[in-house]
Amino acid sequence: MKKGLLIVAMMIGVTASAQDFNSKKGTPILPESGDWSIGIGASSTLNYFGNILNGTTDNSAPSFSWQSTSNVISGKMMKDANTAYRANVRLGFGSTKQENVGIDVDGDGVADIDSATYKTSGHNINLGAGIQMYRGKGRLRGYYGGEANIGLGGSKVTVDATNYSSEDKSGSTFSFEVRGFIGAEYFFAPKMSLSGEFGWGLGLSSTGASESTTTVGGTSTTVKGGKSSSFGVDTDNAGGSINLNFYF
Repeated sequence: MKKGLLIVAMMIGVTASAQDFNSKKGTPILPESGDWSIGIGASSTLNYFGNILNGTTDNSAPSFSWQSTSNVISGKMMKDANTAYRANVRLGFGSTKQENVGIDVDGDGVADIDSATYKTSGHNINLGAGIQMYRGKGRLRGYYGGEANIGLGGSKVTVDATNYSSEDKSGSTFSFEVRGFIGAEYFFAPKMSLSGEFGWGLGLSSTGASESTTTVGGTSTTVKGGKSSSFGVDTDNAGGSINLNFYF
């Protein structure tokens, strides 16, 4: 109970600091022109302090987590006190290679090939940019703006062995989103804030046909899958999370 009261008192003390929007040490509360920021999901932090207040045992420490499930790094750059440029970035490339792997060709649970080379590779790319404009005065500020995001993805699996090889390629995926948004941001400490937003816009995605090629004893067989696409115009809430923002 004493710990909970102490934390509440500290939060009230931070919130009630000087009205000229500087900390007691003179640090500006609000971001300034030229400041950069990085945003993370605030759920683990809020859960941590909430569990302290209600006396939950075995409370997990806060973690640096993604704002969304797509592992995109989100940040801003303040053009001036009321305008920020937004950016979202993920550049993911990877591959693995295993040798002398047993392969079950016919799916009966028994390895038909005792020594094969197994390779996987893939990529996930997400890029986005937008502009955010603030309204209001004080620690609590409303904001609005627009952004566009594109995504690319795909993967491939190959198996090489004596008298046998296979290549499975997923269909390449392309996605595009353009949205307007409106939200609120509260600066509870110098250059630190909590924010959340709603949006409206359109999104589309397209996935090409997958392709699987198997070669046994010099004879190749190729099987292609179907294509898919989607399109929608709707409201959203950017993953539903409250975000924790750091400016520097």
